[in-house]
Amino acid sequence: MTITKNQNGTSVTLSVEGRLDTITAPDLEKEIQSLSEAASLEIDFANLEYISSAGLRVLLSAHKAFAKKGGMTITNVSETVLDIFDVTGFKDILNIK
Repeated sequence: MTITKNQNGTSVTLSVEGRLDTITAPDLEKEIQSLSEAASLEIDFANLEYISSAGLRVLLSAHKAFAKKGGMTITNVSETVLDIFDVTGFKDILNIK
């Protein structure tokens, strides 16, 4: 998995490429935790191939942290990942555009 960070003032976009699973989820979690100064977070999944329950846990934790700030948005979600969000109920929890 590759994570690319783009910061514009207090707004941060993380582009995630590859697989977000048990092995790679801690990397995304560390990256998100390093954004304590950020007010809002966008996670771009245009190149995400797969997400596991470990990845979902990281997203839920980030969602809770950024709900207290400017919010978190997930963009460019593939049909495969969107199906996982739908089946798990995350589609109703997360702000997906």
